[in-house]
Amino acid sequence: MLEIIAPNNFCVIPWKNGKGETIELAINEGGTIDKFDWRLSIASVVENGFFSDFTGYYRHLALIKGNGVELEHNNQAVDSLTSILNFAKFDGGCKTYAKLHSGPISDFNLMTKNQRFRGAMQTFIKCDKAELSVADLGFIYNSSDASVLIEEGQSLSKLPSDHLLKIDATTHQTLTVTGENVIFATVDRL
Repeated sequence: MLEIIAPNNFCVIPWKNGKGETIELAINEGGTIDKFDWRLSIASVVENGFFSDFTGYYRHLALIKGNGVELEHNNQAVDSLTSILNFAKFDGGCKTYAKLHSGPISDFNLMTKNQRFRGAMQTFIKCDKAELSVADLGFIYNSSDASVLIEEGQSLSKLPSDHLLKIDATTHQTLTVTGENVIFATVDRL
Protein backbone atom coordinates (compact mmCIF):
# COMPACT_ATOMS: atom_id res chain seq x y z
CA MET A 1 0.00 0.00 0.00
CA LEU A 2 1.19 3.52 -0.83
CA GLU A 3 0.03 6.22 1.56
CA ILE A 4 0.80 9.93 1.24
CA ILE A 5 0.94 11.60 4.64
CA ALA A 6 0.33 15.36 4.52
CA PRO A 7 1.90 17.84 6.98
CA ASN A 8 -1.48 18.46 8.66
CA ASN A 9 -1.32 14.81 9.83
CA PHE A 10 2.08 15.22 11.49
CA CYS A 11 2.17 15.65 15.29
CA VAL A 12 4.20 18.21 17.25
CA ILE A 13 5.63 16.76 20.45
CA PRO A 14 8.17 18.05 23.00
CA TRP A 15 11.70 16.69 23.06
CA LYS A 16 12.47 14.17 25.78
CA ASN A 17 14.96 16.67 27.25
CA GLY A 18 12.37 19.48 27.15
CA LYS A 19 14.60 21.86 25.13
CA GLY A 20 12.57 21.94 21.92
CA GLU A 21 9.89 20.30 19.79
CA THR A 22 9.83 17.55 17.21
CA ILE A 23 7.47 17.15 14.29
CA GLU A 24 6.64 13.46 14.29
CA LEU A 25 5.99 12.32 10.72
CA ALA A 26 5.33 8.62 11.39
CA ILE A 27 5.68 6.11 14.22
CA ASN A 28 4.86 2.43 14.56
CA GLU A 29 1.30 1.66 15.62
CA GLY A 30 0.95 2.14 19.38
CA GLY A 31 4.34 3.85 19.65
CA THR A 32 4.99 6.79 21.99
CA ILE A 33 7.97 9.13 22.50
CA ASP A 34 9.16 6.86 25.34
CA LYS A 35 8.50 3.49 23.73
CA PHE A 36 8.49 2.81 20.00
CA ASP A 37 9.93 0.39 17.44
CA TRP A 38 10.63 3.00 14.74
CA ARG A 39 9.95 6.68 14.26
CA LEU A 40 10.49 9.41 11.64
CA SER A 41 10.61 13.04 12.70
CA ILE A 42 11.89 16.53 11.92
CA ALA A 43 13.50 18.73 14.55
CA SER A 44 14.61 22.34 14.52
CA VAL A 45 17.83 22.99 16.43
CA VAL A 46 18.17 26.68 17.33
CA GLU A 47 21.08 26.55 19.80
CA ASN A 48 24.06 24.40 20.69
CA GLY A 49 23.30 21.61 23.14
CA PHE A 50 22.94 17.93 23.93
CA PHE A 51 20.52 15.64 22.13
CA SER A 52 17.92 13.65 24.06
CA ASP A 53 19.03 10.22 25.25
CA PHE A 54 17.61 7.42 23.09
CA THR A 55 19.47 4.47 24.60
CA GLY A 56 18.40 1.25 22.87
CA TYR A 57 17.84 2.98 19.50
CA TYR A 58 19.94 3.65 16.41
CA ARG A 59 19.65 7.03 14.68
CA HIS A 60 20.01 8.33 11.13
CA LEU A 61 19.95 12.14 10.97
CA ALA A 62 19.99 14.26 7.78
CA LEU A 63 20.43 18.03 7.49
CA ILE A 64 17.44 19.48 5.59
CA LYS A 65 17.74 23.23 6.33
CA GLY A 66 20.41 25.58 7.59
CA ASN A 67 24.15 26.11 7.39
CA GLY A 68 25.29 22.93 9.07
CA VAL A 69 25.94 21.27 12.38
CA GLU A 70 28.72 19.34 14.04
CA LEU A 71 27.68 16.32 16.10
CA GLU A 72 30.14 15.16 18.74
CA HIS A 73 29.42 11.72 20.20
CA ASN A 74 30.75 10.79 23.67
CA ASN A 75 33.44 13.52 23.41
CA GLN A 76 35.11 11.50 20.63
CA ALA A 77 33.66 10.79 17.18
CA VAL A 78 32.46 13.80 15.20
CA ASP A 79 30.02 14.00 12.29
CA SER A 80 30.14 17.30 10.41
CA LEU A 81 27.00 17.93 8.34
CA THR A 82 27.94 20.88 6.15
CA SER A 83 25.60 20.52 3.16
CA ILE A 84 21.90 19.87 2.73
CA LEU A 85 21.13 16.12 2.89
CA ASN A 86 24.46 15.18 4.51
CA PHE A 87 23.60 12.60 7.13
CA ALA A 88 25.05 10.82 10.12
CA LYS A 89 24.42 7.39 11.67
CA PHE A 90 24.96 6.89 15.40
CA ASP A 91 23.85 5.11 18.56
CA GLY A 92 20.96 6.94 20.24
CA GLY A 93 22.56 6.24 23.62
CA CYS A 94 25.64 8.31 22.77
CA LYS A 95 25.99 11.59 24.62
CA THR A 96 25.65 13.68 21.45
CA TYR A 97 26.40 17.40 21.48
CA ALA A 98 25.23 19.55 18.54
CA LYS A 99 27.26 22.64 17.64
CA LEU A 100 25.62 24.81 14.98
CA HIS A 101 27.88 26.18 12.24
CA SER A 102 25.99 29.42 11.66
CA GLY A 103 22.40 29.75 12.78
CA PRO A 104 19.55 27.28 13.30
CA ILE A 105 19.06 24.06 11.34
CA SER A 106 16.33 21.50 10.72
CA ASP A 107 17.07 17.79 10.57
CA PHE A 108 15.22 14.67 9.48
CA ASN A 109 15.50 11.71 11.88
CA LEU A 110 14.96 7.98 11.53
CA MET A 111 15.18 6.02 14.78
CA THR A 112 14.91 2.24 15.07
CA LYS A 113 14.89 -0.03 18.13
CA ASN A 114 18.09 -2.08 18.44
CA GLN A 115 17.76 -5.88 18.10
CA ARG A 116 14.26 -5.52 16.59
CA PHE A 117 14.56 -3.29 13.52
CA ARG A 118 17.26 -2.01 11.17
CA GLY A 119 16.95 1.40 9.59
CA ALA A 120 18.69 2.73 6.50
CA MET A 121 18.74 6.09 4.76
CA GLN A 122 19.67 7.39 1.33
CA THR A 123 19.55 11.03 0.28
CA PHE A 124 19.34 12.47 -3.22
CA ILE A 125 20.10 16.10 -4.09
CA LYS A 126 18.85 15.23 -7.57
CA CYS A 127 17.54 11.92 -8.82
CA ASP A 128 16.35 11.06 -12.30
CA LYS A 129 14.42 7.81 -12.30
CA ALA A 130 16.22 6.35 -9.27
CA GLU A 131 14.96 2.84 -8.53
CA LEU A 132 14.29 2.38 -4.83
CA SER A 133 13.57 -1.03 -3.31
CA VAL A 134 11.77 -1.77 -0.06
CA ALA A 135 12.07 -5.03 1.90
CA ASP A 136 9.55 -4.39 4.72
CA LEU A 137 8.59 -0.73 5.10
CA GLY A 138 9.83 2.36 3.27
CA PHE A 139 9.36 6.11 3.31
CA ILE A 140 10.10 8.89 0.84
CA TYR A 141 10.23 12.44 2.20
CA ASN A 142 10.18 15.40 -0.18
CA SER A 143 12.20 18.24 1.34
CA SER A 144 12.25 20.28 -1.90
CA ASP A 145 9.96 23.12 -2.95
CA ALA A 146 8.65 21.16 -5.96
CA SER A 147 6.77 17.87 -6.31
CA VAL A 148 8.62 14.58 -6.65
CA LEU A 149 7.39 12.07 -9.25
CA ILE A 150 6.81 8.49 -8.08
CA GLU A 151 6.39 5.75 -10.71
CA GLU A 152 5.18 2.25 -10.03
CA GLY A 153 4.67 0.23 -13.16
CA GLN A 154 2.27 2.29 -15.31
CA SER A 155 1.10 4.41 -12.37
CA LEU A 156 2.51 7.93 -11.82
CA SER A 157 1.98 9.96 -8.64
CA LYS A 158 3.19 13.31 -7.36
CA LEU A 159 4.56 13.72 -3.84
CA PRO A 160 4.13 17.39 -2.87
CA SER A 161 6.72 19.39 -0.96
CA ASP A 162 7.10 18.49 2.76
CA HIS A 163 4.95 15.35 2.36
CA LEU A 164 5.86 11.78 3.32
CA LEU A 165 5.11 8.68 1.27
CA LYS A 166 4.74 5.45 3.26
CA ILE A 167 5.41 2.25 1.29
CA ASP A 168 4.23 -1.14 2.57
CA ALA A 169 6.41 -3.71 0.83
CA THR A 170 3.76 -6.43 1.03
CA THR A 171 2.23 -4.83 -2.06
CA HIS A 172 4.95 -2.51 -3.39
CA GLN A 173 8.62 -3.38 -3.55
CA THR A 174 10.24 -1.14 -6.17
CA LEU A 175 9.44 2.47 -7.10
CA THR A 176 11.09 4.87 -9.52
CA VAL A 177 11.63 8.38 -8.20
CA THR A 178 12.45 11.64 -10.02
CA GLY A 179 13.02 14.89 -8.15
CA GLU A 180 15.28 16.92 -5.91
CA ASN A 181 16.07 16.88 -2.19
CA VAL A 182 14.61 13.43 -1.59
CA ILE A 183 15.13 11.30 1.51
CA PHE A 184 14.53 7.56 1.26
CA ALA A 185 14.32 5.67 4.56
CA THR A 186 13.66 1.99 5.14
CA VAL A 187 12.73 0.03 8.26
CA ASP A 188 13.33 -3.72 8.23
CA ARG A 189 12.46 -6.25 10.91
CA LEU A 190 15.47 -8.22 12.16
